Amino acid sequence: MNQITETDLILNADSSAYHLNLLPGDIADTIITVGDPDRVGEVSKYFDTVEFKKGKREFITHTGRIGGKRITVLSTGIGTDNIDIVLNELDALVNIDFKTRTINPNLRSLNIIRIGTSGAVQGDIAVDSVLLSSAAFGLDPLMHYYQQSLTDKEQNLLKAFKAALPANAQLSPYIASAGNKLLAALGNGEQQGITITAPGFYSPQGRQIRAVVAIPELMNIIQQFNFEGQRIANLEMETAGIYGLAASLGHQALSYNVILANRATHVFSKQPAKIMDHYIKHLLEKLADIL
Repeated sequence: MNQITETDLILNADSSAYHLNLLPGDIADTIITVGDPDRVGEVSKYFDTVEFKKGKREFITHTGRIGGKRITVLSTGIGTDNIDIVLNELDALVNIDFKTRTINPNLRSLNIIRIGTSGAVQGDIAVDSVLLSSAAFGLDPLMHYYQQSLTDKEQNLLKAFKAALPANAQLSPYIASAGNKLLAALGNGEQQGITITAPGFYSPQGRQIRAVVAIPELMNIIQQFNFEGQRIANLEMETAGIYGLAASLGHQALSYNVILANRATHVFSKQPAKIMDHYIKHLLEKLADIL
C-alpha cells in the first residue's frame, strides 16, 4: 500500500482538498466548470435545491439538485494552470482515501462539462451560437508534464497541425479529445469543431495591441488548417487541459463554447450576458435528460 505524501497531496486542517477547500462527498458525479467565479451563481440559480456553497480564492463551488439528481458547479479561474489544480483535486476527492492517503480500489469516473466564452475563427460560425469541442490542440505546456495515450487518429491530427506551424515558432502543441460518452449524449444537433487552447488572451490568440507579436501569421495558420475535412473552429484557454487530464485520470469531459466573438468577421456579441444565460439553461436542460 503506497501512501501519497503530505507534500504531494496537501490537505487543509479540516482534511479538505488544499485549493478547492472541498471534502470527499461535497461534489456530485456530474460537474459543470466555469471560468468566472461570478458565473457559479448564474448556474446554480437554476438548481431545484442548493445543498451548500463553498469558496477559496477563485475556486467557488455550489452543489445541489436538478430533478432529484445531484450536480456541482465549480469555478476554475482562467487558464490551464488552474485546470491542473482543479482536475487533480477533483480526482483526489473521489479516488483517494484522505485518511490513509491511498488510492481507492474502485475508481469513480466524473462527468466534467465546461461552459465558457470563446471566439470563433471561421467566418461561418455565428456569434451568439454554441460550439462543442470535439478535440482541442493545447498551445500551453500542461500535458507535456503528464503521460498521454493517443489514438492513431489523434496522432495523425496532431502531426498535421505541427507541420502547419512555422519551424521558428517554438511551439510544441498537444492534442486531447472530448469524452466519447459525453459527446454522444450531449452533442446531438450541436455544431462541433476543433478548439485551440491558448496560454494567454492577447498574442497567444493572435491579437496585436502594443507588444509586438512573435508569430504574426498564427491566426492565418489556425484559420487555414484542414486535415481530412477537420478544421479549427475556435479559441479559448482551458479545454485542452481539461480534456487531457480527464482522459489521463479516467474521467469524461466535454466543452461547451459560447461564441461571443468572431475573429474572422470582427463581430462581438451585443448581449453577452443574455446569451450566456440562454446556453446555461440549454446545457442544464440537456443534462437533466441524461442524469
